[in-house]
Amino acid sequence: MRTEDLHSLTGAYALHALPDDERDAFERHLGGCATCDQETREFAAATARLGLAETLSPGPVLKDLVLHRITTVRQVPPDGGTAAKARRAVPRGRGLARWALAACLAAAAGLGGTAAWQYERAQDAGERATQAEQRAETLAGVLAAPDAESRTARLSDGASGTLVVSEDRDRAVFLASGMAEPPQGSVYQLWFDDHGTMRSAGLMDPGSTSQAVLMEGAVDGAAGVGITVEPAGGSEQPTSDPIALLSMPA
Repeated sequence: MRTEDLHSLTGAYALHALPDDERDAFERHLGGCATCDQETREFAAATARLGLAETLSPGPVLKDLVLHRITTVRQVPPDGGTAAKARRAVPRGRGLARWALAACLAAAAGLGGTAAWQYERAQDAGERATQAEQRAETLAGVLAAPDAESRTARLSDGASGTLVVSEDRDRAVFLASGMAEPPQGSVYQLWFDDHGTMRSAGLMDPGSTSQAVLMEGAVDGAAGVGITVEPAGGSEQPTSDPIALLSMPA
């Protein structure tokens, strides 16, 4: 298998969707390819987060869909050579689609439906995965940008925060370390300080004391960044005094 083909298998490997021969070839390649190793880790993390994002009881439409699809998918004969040829003959997109159907069946039957996604949510889940991957790529791009500048400040209770800004990309990342959890029913909200006017830049994860947050929106000439404690879901404008203010890196 060509190296170019191996590079394209990161997502399928993270989902345990590769046949044995391709998995073995990819694992040999993975040991010497830092890019594939990073992508695989990111795909695995995104998949785990999506799996924990929502627990739903499947609706009647899922059962109807599964029963209908069973009648349209031909079973591969048990002969090893024939099965291997069949796997090679099926385009990767269709192969993964069948794997996804099998995963849905296993989840519905093995877990009693408690952790199965409803069919009508599948498209939304895929969009969330794409968005998560894009955000991770953008965040990494800001941190690795040649023009990236940073400023670190001490926060309350021994916590620290680092603001990283790329002027070329016009984006910013906030890195928090050792932050206390916000009060019950509250969340930390980030703001761009547009020379006296605060503009929301997104929410932090209330359950994580150390995290990297891609701030929402362009820097757009902001003078600094502030953090406030807001009600769950965030606010349109700050409702409390900032617990920290950081000026933009010089």
